[in-house]
Amino acid sequence: MTAYENAAPIVARSTPIPEAGAPEADANVAEVDRILHICNACRYCESYCAVFSAMTRRLDFNLADAHYLANLCHNCSACLYACQYAPPHEFGVNLPKALARVRRDTYIEYAFPRAFGELYRRNGLAVAMAVSFGIALFLIAGIATQGRLFIPGLGADFYAVFPHNTLALLFGATAAWALIALCVGLVRFWRQVSAPDESLANPAAIGEATTSVLTLKYLDGGHGDGCNNEDDAFTLWRRRFHHLTFYGFMLCFASTSVATLYHYVWGLEAPYPLFSLPVVLGTLGGLGLIAGPAGLFWMNLRRNDLQIDERQKSMDRGFIALLFFISLTGLALLALRETVAMPFLLALHLGFVMGFFLTIPYGKFAHGFYRTAALLK
Repeated sequence: MTAYENAAPIVARSTPIPEAGAPEADANVAEVDRILHICNACRYCESYCAVFSAMTRRLDFNLADAHYLANLCHNCSACLYACQYAPPHEFGVNLPKALARVRRDTYIEYAFPRAFGELYRRNGLAVAMAVSFGIALFLIAGIATQGRLFIPGLGADFYAVFPHNTLALLFGATAAWALIALCVGLVRFWRQVSAPDESLANPAAIGEATTSVLTLKYLDGGHGDGCNNEDDAFTLWRRRFHHLTFYGFMLCFASTSVATLYHYVWGLEAPYPLFSLPVVLGTLGGLGLIAGPAGLFWMNLRRNDLQIDERQKSMDRGFIALLFFISLTGLALLALRETVAMPFLLALHLGFVMGFFLTIPYGKFAHGFYRTAALLK
């Protein structure tokens, strides 16, 4: 028996729920409420995923419930293709799309600072590329004015182009801000969807949520055969590409962490040999971040419009593109770090990394944080 099946039923909240504050957001919540009442009466999809297990513990669905269930949904779309009331039926039950729209509203609602929530409406492929290339061009111009662009003799010494302390300060501060903004939004989300006395100190729930996150359990369609993408055929490729992306990112993070230990604890400065731990971890992570995002982009292009919130397409693709180009430029920099192209490639790579850090608090990256919290609840 899972943690949420063993929990006491929840049918109402004792604390008041603030209004969403926008007619569009209110309409999205109302549509989720309408559909979930139909689903609660039908129960055909009851065993599909955690959304339906949580749904059956409620009689009505307020704003907090809608935000919680929207972030619990992994949009595998198994319920859409199994539903006898899905479009073109007059009931028009399309739970994945309805929850996707509310999910976007939660990012806007809980963003920090609140005024920056509007960036979720504009953060897309064009913005991600413009920010990244703009920063890269600025860095390239700075190198060129100092006469260090395409000159021999630098080898693989990145710090001859940009001092280590300068890079550590700029990128460390930007990454810290992104993490703070995401964590503040996450705390706001948790306070909204959880009762005041709800405790996080539940080892069983923590273990179950961690397992679900690390295995991407709910991308199996509820039956182990995978998601639906462009039609009613099941596929595990969406789960596989997510795994490549997630673990590729984690390997790159591990590479950076190990390199930090090398530099500050053991006094070993970059560049590191090809078979050193930071380089091996970064290379494996980089390969994952090429294969995973490329696969997700291919599937995104083929996805059935019934399954998605069309307004989020550009945001999804912007996030995928940033991960892909960070990895592509990073691997190119590794391969050509001994050549005269190193300063140019370093500036290009750093431009995409900075673009990523600047946009992640207000883009698709947030879904990992909110979904983890929903799985824990």
